[in-house]
Amino acid sequence: MSLLRVCALAKCASRRGLFHSGDVRVSPADRCWLFVSTRDGGIRRISETPLHLQRRKVSFMIPKRDDAKKRVVEQSQLLDVLKARIQQLQPDVVLDVHHANVQFVKAPSPGRGPKVAPKEKTDIPKSAKTLKAASKSKTSRWMEKLTREQKNKLTKVERLAQKIQKNVKEKPSAKSKGSQSSSALPGTSHKVVSNAAPLAKSRARTKLSDEIRAAVSFTEVAAAHAGSKGKPKASRKLGPAKEGKRQTEDRGGAEEIEKSRWTLSSNPQPPPPQKEEGEEEDGAAAACGDVQLSIRSYLEACVFAGDVERAHRFLLSQHRVRSRRKLLNTDVYNIMMRVWAKKGTLNQIGRIFILLEEAGLKPNLGSYCTALECMGRNPDCQPKLITRCLSQMEEDGLSVDDLLSRCVFRQDERDMVLKAVRGARPDYEPRLRAGAAQCPSLVQEFYAQRSDHRYPKLDFTREELRQRFALQLRLEQDCTVTIDSVEAAKPVTDYMAKMRKLLADHRAQWQKILLQALRESKRILANTNTKDYRLNLYPYLCVLEDGEYVDIMIQSVASLPPSGESLKILGRDLGHRVYTKYCVQQKQQNQVVEKLRNIYSAYTDLLAKDTKECVVLPSEYWAKLERDESSGPSLQGGETHWPYIVSVELGTYMVDLMVKNLKMNSDVLNPAFERKLIPILYHMYTFRNTRQVGFIKPHPILIQMQQDAMESKLTFDSYVMPMLCPPVPWTSVKFGAYLLTPTKLMRTVEGATQHEVLLEKCQNLLPVLDSLNQLGNCAWSINKPLLDIIISIFNDRGSDRLDIPPPLSEAPKIPHFNAQDPAYTSAEKAHMKRDVINAKKKCSEMHSLRMDALYKLSIANHVRDEIFWFPHNMDFRGRTYPCPPYFNHLGSDVTRALLVFAEGKPLGPKGLDWLKIHLVNLTGLKKRSSLEGRLQYANAIMEDVLDSADNPLNGNKWWMNADEPWQALGCCMEIANAVRSPDPTQFISNFPVHQDGSCNGLQHYAALGRDVIGATSVNLMPCEMPQDVYSGVAQQVEEFRLRDAQSGLKIAQVLEGFISRKVVKQTVMTVVYGVTRYGGRLQIEKRLKEIEDFPKEHVWDASHYLVRMVFSSLKEMFTGTREIQDWLTDCARLISKSGHTVEWVTPLGLPVIQPYHRTRNQVLKSSIQLINLQITHDAKERPDTVKQKNAFPPNFIHSLDSTHMMLTALHCYSAGLTFVSVHDCFWTHALTVDTMNQICREQFVALHSQPILRELSEFLLQKYCTGLPAEAKNKKYQEYRRMMLLLAKVPQTGDFDLKRVKESTYFFS
Repeated sequence: MSLLRVCALAKCASRRGLFHSGDVRVSPADRCWLFVSTRDGGIRRISETPLHLQRRKVSFMIPKRDDAKKRVVEQSQLLDVLKARIQQLQPDVVLDVHHANVQFVKAPSPGRGPKVAPKEKTDIPKSAKTLKAASKSKTSRWMEKLTREQKNKLTKVERLAQKIQKNVKEKPSAKSKGSQSSSALPGTSHKVVSNAAPLAKSRARTKLSDEIRAAVSFTEVAAAHAGSKGKPKASRKLGPAKEGKRQTEDRGGAEEIEKSRWTLSSNPQPPPPQKEEGEEEDGAAAACGDVQLSIRSYLEACVFAGDVERAHRFLLSQHRVRSRRKLLNTDVYNIMMRVWAKKGTLNQIGRIFILLEEAGLKPNLGSYCTALECMGRNPDCQPKLITRCLSQMEEDGLSVDDLLSRCVFRQDERDMVLKAVRGARPDYEPRLRAGAAQCPSLVQEFYAQRSDHRYPKLDFTREELRQRFALQLRLEQDCTVTIDSVEAAKPVTDYMAKMRKLLADHRAQWQKILLQALRESKRILANTNTKDYRLNLYPYLCVLEDGEYVDIMIQSVASLPPSGESLKILGRDLGHRVYTKYCVQQKQQNQVVEKLRNIYSAYTDLLAKDTKECVVLPSEYWAKLERDESSGPSLQGGETHWPYIVSVELGTYMVDLMVKNLKMNSDVLNPAFERKLIPILYHMYTFRNTRQVGFIKPHPILIQMQQDAMESKLTFDSYVMPMLCPPVPWTSVKFGAYLLTPTKLMRTVEGATQHEVLLEKCQNLLPVLDSLNQLGNCAWSINKPLLDIIISIFNDRGSDRLDIPPPLSEAPKIPHFNAQDPAYTSAEKAHMKRDVINAKKKCSEMHSLRMDALYKLSIANHVRDEIFWFPHNMDFRGRTYPCPPYFNHLGSDVTRALLVFAEGKPLGPKGLDWLKIHLVNLTGLKKRSSLEGRLQYANAIMEDVLDSADNPLNGNKWWMNADEPWQALGCCMEIANAVRSPDPTQFISNFPVHQDGSCNGLQHYAALGRDVIGATSVNLMPCEMPQDVYSGVAQQVEEFRLRDAQSGLKIAQVLEGFISRKVVKQTVMTVVYGVTRYGGRLQIEKRLKEIEDFPKEHVWDASHYLVRMVFSSLKEMFTGTREIQDWLTDCARLISKSGHTVEWVTPLGLPVIQPYHRTRNQVLKSSIQLINLQITHDAKERPDTVKQKNAFPPNFIHSLDSTHMMLTALHCYSAGLTFVSVHDCFWTHALTVDTMNQICREQFVALHSQPILRELSEFLLQKYCTGLPAEAKNKKYQEYRRMMLLLAKVPQTGDFDLKRVKESTYFFS
């Protein structure tokens, strides 16, 4: 039995009243901080927690059927063994021990009460000889073994004691006052010396943790002597255990032992390169990323909520068990170190350094940062200790400059670190270097040569921008915004007012009920007797005020659709709202707001019109401002993202509270009904495909109340709204866009982390970030005349023709029938069931469309008099998107029509012509006409254009026949205003003009393959008339059909006269992005069904036939395209079969990885139901070969078109242009269309002048074909060889001269 178990048993026995405390110097019943278990001459470190946390059941302490005499004998025998074991091992700890007197009691028999009475009192024998005669009962084998162990170890113990005593005598008495306290954190273990050899080496070097703890102990002892005139005083400690009394003469020996604990190898290995705070420590940690993220988020939530004790217990429980300890990395320990640093408790920092060592981890920058911060807060900290810490950092390959530039600071942490450093190095000044990122060759000249750059200014003064910043800051601090609904324009009837008051009264009551229920559930959770190492929702329910959780729940009830919502989606949304508020409050607590205000105020000097021009990009200017104002908290990357499963679990917990507690009277609308309390939300199950899904559905009475009330207010999260000031520029992966709201640079699948890991390792993202900043800096305003027209139609009855969804009053009535009625036949019942299902589906679709339009129009109406901005981020391929989800320029025709540039520019000599050409493009009528032809057509229809502008709803309504009617109407109004102005060339136009790529995916394929035929088809080659690839494919398919019809094929004969550009367009457009024949057939089937005259019985056969013809036509027209597509597909197939995901880097340096893995089902045991989470992004699972190979060609092309757009954005910005994009559709003012077209073509040529496919091949070979097996007969070797040969076999290219693109008028038009 080890000493650990001896002490555990003694502690348990003392809790049961078996022991009386004696006059001891170091009692076995005390906390056992320091032990060794000597086995074969080695040293084994043992971590232990406070015994009250162990929850160990000492079952042999409870007698069952034995009589009282036998129990007493066994207890006596057991205590003899305990005494022997203590005596055997105690000299490893201290040299002089007094044993406790032990009192025997009669243990209660099973089923009896808890009362115990003293039975007999016996002293533990002081000699090992008494062990044999302690009891007359039969000696067991384990006692005999213990005796033998004692004899064998006695000699070793005596030798060790002699050497320690010798060291004590040689120790100067002056240093004995600095002996260390034996207190330690629960769960920490101390190294003890087991032989004399390390003592000599220990003087060479001691560890930082020992220095910290020694310094603290010295300070405490000195203070104790000063306060009590030399009287000994117990040292300060965290745990409840009391320190045993120590004699003055023992201090020197204890100090010598402490110094000997931290001996290092005489030949230390060079330290491994340190990683930044937040990086995974090694490959094993990376594989456990989700678990680490859960642990970090849990600890940070505990600390933020003020529950430090819970966080501390949890960390120790994870550390104590080796299997769980492997899941921890240095940053997890740093969380608790940061807590102790704030409190200035340096000894606790030293103990966590010990835990790090036990876990086999090295301190990183964050660890040393907390240690230095704590030293800075401690006025009694000696410079010698700080110097030791700095030396240790340097030995680990770290510097103070690295620490100050790469760590994330909160509140005054940075100032405390600097205070500590200057305590040891008074002349130290930080040398914060700007990151010298290596730019890709594509943009090296852009960043190097800036003499001709003219960065645009915003049409605002500095003071105006600062006022707008204050408005946006207030909005994000509130986290929500309530706006007027556009339906509020309707007259309010008495019944509507009654329903609104009824809903308001119920919500007030529900808030009180939910608040009480939440507090009760938190009380139960807090007192739940769960194991310390298990994650618990309680901390996540404490990061906000109780009322804030209730507000979030009430808001979700108001926005729940009548058809209900999936429990998983609803729970995720609720959890995400809590997380967003939590992050905002974290930043406020960390004092980020004031620093952000100061830096943004200075940042306005770059953007405002009343400042001098500066040839500096926004990201560079912001980074400089941050370096200049380096004191205080860091603005970047302080928060830890909550794992997806945590958000879902927290959200479903809140849903469960709502389902169980929110109720109303059943007769609230109809007094004739029986009054009883009914839930307003129901938890039910439904089927989606073949899967059963949990659903939360509102009660029909609640739905009716909400529809009748037609409430005039809508509440949104703040990030849903456009920004009221220019966004914060992206300066790193973790910082940019909104002021306080957390925003990811890259949109990913929920829970996927591999993209973020790649981005953090990337050092050359500056061009990508700058392009996002350029897109986000475009200021917008609302086209108010158009908005008023749309709202009037919306509040009338909507219009399917104009894409304005009608109200639910126009929805079809759901038929009702009695399924048990014998009057209906089974066929009639089946038919009526289908009618009911279709009607419900139609109602659900209409509600979704109506609410989507309501949100967009209400947001537009809310900002109708404002100037606003859309911050941007991107997906994993680099395609850019505005962050606000509802209202942005990537939306439908309606939302695009409502948006115009806030800054106007004169039309100039050609601006009016571009407006007219743009109008014709929006009609879709002259796709194959030249620009001159389109301009002539526009001039010919000017009467209709002016009539549409003057009488949009009462005139001849020409604009309604356009492909994009609302944008066409807006263009008609702009043209009318321009032609009626005194001088059209001086007319200030805010209207954006679009230039759209001609089947942009095929353009990139043709350029990659230098395919002359393909390049001509997609307008890379200069032509007098635009080439329409869709019409070309339709013509080719018609030739195939004619040939087959003449051969007697019936379906070819049926299709006569029905093959058109519209039928094949979608399939041709998407085949380049990986659409399969199955998907293409569905697209063509949909188009054929839209043709009224086409016989519906032939739709199936016709779609099968046409999709084959379309694919054959494309194969003939784009031979180079097909070869490249097949090569990319085959590469991805072999890479994924080898067990890797496909990864590449775009020409702008953006790393891309495909997150497609085999699905792993994870069951979440929420409080309301089991939820099956299908995880497709788990990097530990094998790649999904089918998805990897099918997605690689389209994703690679998407990454190229995003690169082209970013290059165009950067160069347009340097030329002073306003530029935004909708993927391959570029927008600018009419004045600058020609300049944008030139830049667009130049950057396309520059992009494809790079050896893209060859560089891709080299990257893939280096990534996936290194370290091949040596044996040629090995199957794995053959697979790798086949993959290597394929990756190296780059498709051959044609003879197309890429420079001809610069002369092509219709490349983008």
